[in-house]
Amino acid sequence: MRSRHLAIFLSASLAATPAFAARCGGDFYGFVQGFSSEAVAAGVSQSVVSQALGGVTQDPAVLAFDRRQRYTFNKTFEQYVSTRVGSGRINTGRAMLQRHAALLSQIEQKFGVPRQILVAIWGLESDFGKGDMGKLPVIRTLATLAHDCRRSDLFQGELLAALKIVQRGDLPLRDLIGAYAGEIGQTQFLPSSYIKYGVDFDGDGRVDLRHSAADVLASTANLLHTNGYKMGAPYGEGSANFEAMREWNHAVIYRKTIGYFADQLIGR
Repeated sequence: MRSRHLAIFLSASLAATPAFAARCGGDFYGFVQGFSSEAVAAGVSQSVVSQALGGVTQDPAVLAFDRRQRYTFNKTFEQYVSTRVGSGRINTGRAMLQRHAALLSQIEQKFGVPRQILVAIWGLESDFGKGDMGKLPVIRTLATLAHDCRRSDLFQGELLAALKIVQRGDLPLRDLIGAYAGEIGQTQFLPSSYIKYGVDFDGDGRVDLRHSAADVLASTANLLHTNGYKMGAPYGEGSANFEAMREWNHAVIYRKTIGYFADQLIGR
C-alpha cells in the first residue's frame, strides 16, 4: 500500500511542487541549515523552523525503503481486488455510509463526489481511519528524502509544505506522523496535497486529516472535484470520472478497485 500510494502522489507532485533551491547531498546538517534559511525566506516563521528542524536526524530505514520500492502492480485486477475488498471491509464500509450519512450528504452537495467513492477510498487507505496511517515523524522522513539527491526538488517542496501545516496550526509536530514518503492521515495525503486540497469541514479552524472524519472525507472530495469529478456520471474504466480519479491514483488497477468497492457498498 505504501509503495502504491507513494507512486501516485510522486507523479502528481512532480508537476505540482515548485523546485526548492537547497542543495542536496553532502553534510546533512549543513543541508538542514541551508534549507532552514530558505524556509524562513519562503514565509515559514523562524520559531516553526527551529522547532521542527532543530536536532532533526537522517532516517536510514526511510532511504532503504525508498530504494527497494518498485512502483508497479504485479497482480491481475482479480488477484488484487480479492486481497483488498473482502466481505468484512464491505460490511464495515456500509456501516460507515449509515453512520456518516448526514455528513456525506453535505459533502456530496458541496463537492459533487458520491459517498460510495469517498468511503471506498477511505476504506482502502486506512480501514476507515482505524488502520495503519504510518508511524514515522514526517519532518524526519521528508528531511531525509529531501537531502537525498534522487528526487530532492520534490521532497524539499514536501518538507516546506509540512512546515506550513505546522505553521497554519493544522497539526502540531507531535501529530505530524506518517508513512515512508511523508503521507499523512486517513486518506494518506502528501503535505503539498494537504495544503492544496485540505478542507476544514468540521469548522474547528484547522484541517485535521488524522483525527477528523469530516475533514478527511471533504478534503478527499475536494481533491477529486478540483480535478474534474462529476456527480451522477459513470466512474468505470474509460469514463471521464475514471480519468479524474487519476489525480488520486495513476494506476488503472487501483482506480478499478475503488470503483468495484464503491459498487459493492451500494449493492450494485
